[in-house]
Amino acid sequence: MKAISCLSPTTGQATDQFFEIETPHPELNTRDVLVKISSISVNPVDTKVRNGSIPTHSRGILGWDAVGEVVEIGREVENFTAGDRVWYAGDLTREGSNAEYQAVDERIISLVPKSLSNEEAAALPLTALTAWEMLFDRFGITQQSSGSILIIGGGGGVGSIAIQLLKAKTVMTVIATASRPETQDWVKALGADYVINHHLPLEEQLAQLGLAQPDYVFSTNATETYLQQIADLIAPQGKFGLIDDPESLNIMPLKPKSISTHWELMFTRSMFETKDMAQQGEILHQLATLVEEGKVQTTMDTVLGPINVENLTQAHQLIESGKAKGKVILSGF
Repeated sequence: MKAISCLSPTTGQATDQFFEIETPHPELNTRDVLVKISSISVNPVDTKVRNGSIPTHSRGILGWDAVGEVVEIGREVENFTAGDRVWYAGDLTREGSNAEYQAVDERIISLVPKSLSNEEAAALPLTALTAWEMLFDRFGITQQSSGSILIIGGGGGVGSIAIQLLKAKTVMTVIATASRPETQDWVKALGADYVINHHLPLEEQLAQLGLAQPDYVFSTNATETYLQQIADLIAPQGKFGLIDDPESLNIMPLKPKSISTHWELMFTRSMFETKDMAQQGEILHQLATLVEEGKVQTTMDTVLGPINVENLTQAHQLIESGKAKGKVILSGF
């Protein structure tokens, strides 16, 4: 099969780090399905693995967001059959979706919403799992939760789905940050109640809007640059969560208010085969229902074309520029 590899991850930009290879089809574990890849999206984790800042056991085939058709199943697979159209975010310790075929455990996949195209669907799994796990597993937010939440980086992949999940499943007030006019319009369209600029003092903007201190703060990027501001503006006994990878993070400023801190990595369940690993498949199933009900929309923004060296390089460069709005998609070989 064809695949795009970066066998020797190096630091720096994406240029000249990818190349096409021929490799055997993946071997299936007993609970694996073999998926023929239709569409993928590119995430910051792809760039971090490529440049070596996140080590994996992969041989260089990146990609952790995919939509495709099941063509073969392992002998203990119970819930899927050949011909099923599925979506998933995969496993950081296994070969990724930048290939014609990928093996993935049935416990972390679900059927794709019928109303979405392959490209539209590929935008959602990883970011939705990340947002869902932070909001509902780590923070413990429920349908009965009230108060407010501040999402730093509301225009990005995770922020844009977090806004939608909160509006679909809670009555909470959602405050999102965005700096450019196009991203400000984007997060408003997704349902954010208020939008503030993360390049300006956050607490002052909240005060100008007459907003109380938020009970939750979800930081999706550049957390180390906002930590003191978060400590100042969050409500006492609030909850703070992050998903990025600061070189260092001193959370002592959070102690006076007894702020709980939560770090989310959506690969934890698959990497460690936790007892609740199948919860990821269930989350994707519930997400599909929300999509079919019209409560969550795709966060697809840019479709670059087929999965090849040129387009993957461009996708990585766009992600690393920090200017991506929503998700970057590639489709077909």
